[in-house]
Amino acid sequence: MHDLKPLTPLGSTTAQIDRFAGLTISECPDWALASLAARRGREQDTATAAQNLLGASLPDVAASATSGDFTAFWTGPQQWMIEAPHDSHEELAAEVKSAVGDAASVTEQTDGWCRFDLEGTRCHDVLERLCNADTRAMIQGQVTRTRLEHLGCFLICRTKDAHFSVIGPRSSAGSIHHALTVAAASAI
Repeated sequence: MHDLKPLTPLGSTTAQIDRFAGLTISECPDWALASLAARRGREQDTATAAQNLLGASLPDVAASATSGDFTAFWTGPQQWMIEAPHDSHEELAAEVKSAVGDAASVTEQTDGWCRFDLEGTRCHDVLERLCNADTRAMIQGQVTRTRLEHLGCFLICRTKDAHFSVIGPRSSAGSIHHALTVAAASAI
């Protein structure tokens, strides 16, 4: 029998946390992700079923919505990513699929992405060195798809001026982490 142990996107058994003056960068491996795409002609059915599951309406363009354990963020026309704590929603994709039935397509995304949270007053100083998103103008709940160090990432404003999440490809977790920490060191 195999004795498998889960590893974070950075390849460790514990999440990496880096502290700088006015900023903390945290690897956040404890989130389950599932994509949701409404099928043609079933947009309203998808919206209703998702609202029943999530406890909030699916967000509009460039927005996110949080209710209880769930956060949904817009990724494209009639497409969203759903996130929830992994410990309580390990089978998130199955939960979402059960709720929406054949009204939408659902895909497991948990191990395809990595998430890094930036918290503190220096968030903007770091992000403006790495991407073209105007983070100083972003409001809580706003989401944008941007390039961060040549990698396509989602950037979510969790709280104005103090908390942002970068969600990028897991295969590039080391590159994203390196870019964030180098920018943080240069922003001091």
